[in-house]
Amino acid sequence: MMDTGSVPSPCYVIEERRLRQNLELAGRVQARAGVEIILALKAFALWRTFPVVREYVSCATASSVHEARLVYEEMGRRAHACAPVYTESDFGCLLRYCSHVTFNSLRQFAGLYPMVVRDGKRVSCGLRINPEYSSVKTALYNPCAAGSRLGVTGDMLGSRLPEGIEGLHFHTLCESSVHDLEQTLRAVEERFGRFLPHVKWLNMGGGHLMTHADYDVERLIGLLVSFRAKYPNLRVILEPGSAFAWQTGFLLTTVVDIVENRGVRTAIIDASFACHMPDCLEMPYRPTIRGAVEPGSGRPSYRIGGCSCLSGDWMGDWSFPAPLEIGDRLIFEDMIHYTTVKTTMFNGIPHPSIAMWTAGDELKMLRTFTYEDYRERMD
Repeated sequence: MMDTGSVPSPCYVIEERRLRQNLELAGRVQARAGVEIILALKAFALWRTFPVVREYVSCATASSVHEARLVYEEMGRRAHACAPVYTESDFGCLLRYCSHVTFNSLRQFAGLYPMVVRDGKRVSCGLRINPEYSSVKTALYNPCAAGSRLGVTGDMLGSRLPEGIEGLHFHTLCESSVHDLEQTLRAVEERFGRFLPHVKWLNMGGGHLMTHADYDVERLIGLLVSFRAKYPNLRVILEPGSAFAWQTGFLLTTVVDIVENRGVRTAIIDASFACHMPDCLEMPYRPTIRGAVEPGSGRPSYRIGGCSCLSGDWMGDWSFPAPLEIGDRLIFEDMIHYTTVKTTMFNGIPHPSIAMWTAGDELKMLRTFTYEDYRERMD
């Protein structure tokens, strides 16, 4: 039984049991569908959990040299890399840490592929494709919007891929369903089907929210099995991020002040939406607070304000069983994916601590942050 009273505030707490449940599901899909599922570090990069992750999946995907190095050093595997652009100086380092590299443009491939050849071709090269279809509604996360800088469209390619391209890679989903993947695969086959019998691998990117309660996992397995039967030459790779860390932990905070302005009551916490929960403002979405409900029914209602000086650093509204008091703890659910990887130290506000509630029901502190962490970022 978890004792949240022992958790320092603010603090991200990842629950090992829940993480293992997600990993077990990914492992089952991987085994039954005959595909490779790898972790996307851009959503979840808590490397101190990698000993657990490695029990279920063998590798990860990186979007930068630093992520690739983290996979190489802390997971013990060479990463799959995919980024919008590589600089020549970074690319030499990337080759040391990667087994697969996806290029976003034909120009980048042509300019950097000679470095792969000189390196002895230890790296398998792929091309990011843009099927010009995405079910993602939020423009900020839609890689197939008109004029997108991400990926090569079908009309930019002739009948043959450039020599040296061994795989294709699309990434068009975002916390999406298997139906969205089905529609995407139709678009991929329509625009790039002429290449599929001739490449070695197809990376279907991330956004497969297979650990969501409503996700049709059996349908996903069937889809992947059928696709592999159609293209037996292909090694199929999926690289979800959120699915690994979905509903695996929370952010614990404390109410430090309550202010009222023209009938609007705001409880200000010792954490920040802008600094520590940025997707709430970017998507935007209103997170779940443990014990809180939709506003109304005569219950005490509050906006929740962050502790930064950004005027828009707030979300609302929630109702609570009783009036909030200074010192009350608020727990924001599902705050592990796309949080620790995107936090900032704006205003010099420290990162929340990071902890794991182990399968043995112990609180294990993984990281706390100090003034030196803030200072040394600008040293």
